[in-house]
Amino acid sequence: MTDYSADQVIWTSRVTDAFGPVVELQDDQGKVSYYNVEKEFDVAGASYAVLRSENGNEDDEPEIFKILTAADGSLELVTIDDDDEWENVSELYDELTFPE
Repeated sequence: MTDYSADQVIWTSRVTDAFGPVVELQDDQGKVSYYNVEKEFDVAGASYAVLRSENGNEDDEPEIFKILTAADGSLELVTIDDDDEWENVSELYDELTFPE
């Protein structure tokens, strides 16, 4: 996988448009958590959402999810399982959030 750069980013709002500024996620055990949508962007043909737990504080690291579109057009947020992809996306988010 190639490294992403800030000039490749296209800002989006698909998750916010579909669900609003707060999304409800359910884990494998059925526990529901609420997250504020901080940023959404497309890069290198993939879409990502940066979410922050409503129950956390501002110092907590946000979570980054991949946005997938189902055949029916609905959106799904999934964890990023590929270590290289996660590293590239998290570094890109840091670069976008904390420019040098």
